[in-house]
Amino acid sequence: MAKILKRGRNIEQSTTEARKVRDTVVSIIDDIETRGEAALREYSSRFDKWSPTAFRLSESEIEGCLAKLSKRNLEDIRFAQTQVRNFAQAQRNSMSDVEVETLPGVVLGHKNLPVESVGCYVPGGKYPLVASAHMGVVTAKVAGVPRVIAASPPFKGEPSPAVVAAMHLGGADEIYCMGGVQAIAAMAIGYDGLAPVSVIVGPGNAYVAEAKRQLFGRVGIDLIAGPTETLVIADDSVDAEICATDLLGQAEHGFNTPAVLLTTSEKLARATMFEIERLLTVLPTAEFAAISWRDYGEVIVCESDDEMAAEADRIASEHVQVMTRDPDYFLARMRNYGALFLGPRTNVAFGDKVIGTNHTLPTGKAARYTGGLWVGKFIKTCTYQKVLTDEASALIGAYCSRLCVLEGFYGHAEQANVRVRRYGGRNIPYAEPAV
Repeated sequence: MAKILKRGRNIEQSTTEARKVRDTVVSIIDDIETRGEAALREYSSRFDKWSPTAFRLSESEIEGCLAKLSKRNLEDIRFAQTQVRNFAQAQRNSMSDVEVETLPGVVLGHKNLPVESVGCYVPGGKYPLVASAHMGVVTAKVAGVPRVIAASPPFKGEPSPAVVAAMHLGGADEIYCMGGVQAIAAMAIGYDGLAPVSVIVGPGNAYVAEAKRQLFGRVGIDLIAGPTETLVIADDSVDAEICATDLLGQAEHGFNTPAVLLTTSEKLARATMFEIERLLTVLPTAEFAAISWRDYGEVIVCESDDEMAAEADRIASEHVQVMTRDPDYFLARMRNYGALFLGPRTNVAFGDKVIGTNHTLPTGKAARYTGGLWVGKFIKTCTYQKVLTDEASALIGAYCSRLCVLEGFYGHAEQANVRVRRYGGRNIPYAEPAV
């Protein structure tokens, strides 16, 4: 039975806090829908201290951002985008159109069609999340989306040069410097000069997540992501330093990041807890990481790998770092996770920034029912059908007629009956017309 050495708080928002977020978002969305760019400008000025002449960046402004980065910065961005693009292309190649003759003369199929337009949100509150531009923009472009726009808030009073560069190099067709709920609403609703999009993707804070939730249906979304999560599964084949580093490496995201250690070694568990306290005295982002670890860090000692796998599926973490003698054991058995990082040579930061898999992943136990953002999120799989012979139309029509009457749909039945009469004659049994 699992032994808990450290327990964290429940990450769920309080009812009062959740209501405040919901009501605030409703108000902003309604206002932007009513007043358009004027409302967007007011919220941008209030929340981001940003009121530019135009929210869409001009070509010269984009070039100015690129000019602020070093050659190495640009090469690094291009390298990361190449990895994301290559993996997204492999995913796209796995999605085949289908056409099959299911009965003589009956042809069914589906086509994988990219959506018409996508809005990619790139957060930029505490950190300008350059990698989120790759994950949204590059992946959408690989899917074949003809219009991809990207939006991110100002960072330190101006568009973040690195984020803008990543958006541009990734292939964004339009780039906007705007953030928060107002950016999500603007992309979904549109205003004079900004046509609304079909799908919105990208991470963000609780307000951004709530905006996506409220606008879902009007637009498609990737998923509703909360605070980032990390789970380390380890045995005594690794040491406390690497475990502590991988936990704190994600805890620095904010004040409410769950970071959990599952291990079969109590010695490693206690050593990791000690090492975390040491690292927090030197980590530049300890201001955030220490609070996340204090409030949401957990350490659980299990009796076996099988128990660790079961606990990991119960936790259903966004990121799962496996550092055991046989990491593939967990690949074969686990079902609930956003992304797996197998073996000590890889880690969550690789996935977040550069290795090529997408870092927009399910949180809050959503890994029980969905994976993360991938090229397929920008694809509609649309079916079609063809009936090529009179005999096939009459055959399907007779079955359809009788089944429609079984349900009481006589108008539907007549759609089938007219085909039976026209293509098969009176010798095929079908439901008699109601009139």
